[in-house]
Amino acid sequence: MILRVEGIHTYYGLVHMLHGVSLTIAPGEVLALLGRNGAGKTTVLRSIMGLVPPRAGKVLHRDEEITGLPPHEVARRGIAYVPAGRGIFSTLTVLENLEIVRRAGDTERVDEVFARFPRLAEMKERAGRFLSGGEQQMLAIGRAIMTHPSLMLLDEPSQGLAPLVLDSIVEMLRGLKRDGLAMLLVEQNVDTAVALADRVLILDQGATVFEGPPERLTADEQTAIRYLGVGV
Repeated sequence: MILRVEGIHTYYGLVHMLHGVSLTIAPGEVLALLGRNGAGKTTVLRSIMGLVPPRAGKVLHRDEEITGLPPHEVARRGIAYVPAGRGIFSTLTVLENLEIVRRAGDTERVDEVFARFPRLAEMKERAGRFLSGGEQQMLAIGRAIMTHPSLMLLDEPSQGLAPLVLDSIVEMLRGLKRDGLAMLLVEQNVDTAVALADRVLILDQGATVFEGPPERLTADEQTAIRYLGVGV
């Protein structure tokens, strides 16, 4: 497995957010993590990255325990994080945002990002604050690609995007999937998640309440409505 999370319990102060969450992701697999606001989805990502270390349980990457490692050490092991809100540097240009994470001697990765996102190549000298929401999302994902990840954690990549822009982002993520990149995808847009995922896991109040293939979720309307508030 590329990632194994075993029974993690994570707290924010005295608030017990995750109650024994477990999951696995195989190489090249996309796992969608769904649930209502406050269910603990983002906390799972932050726990994996070491931003909020679990107080109990384990996180393993390629069978090596990484529980509680600082975020930069987790990233060095091949896990990239694209946070909600994108997190780009607004005063830096597109090219500078990419170059800031480029590994020494790696001269081809920027070209690969521009090949995947021709729009970014067109505005490589434009500052981040002058990009549209969709362009910022492309840049955030492109910056993650620069780190040569084996696993990408994506938090709400569809947030605030117009339908046509979202379609282009989804198609790009499909391309990464075809190239063998594993992904853990947190999404509020259920249709987007189901379209990309090999498996779906639903959290409710910090605990797993459903896990299975997307087809099983789409056939179980009661579960979707109960835990997501919408049919699939």
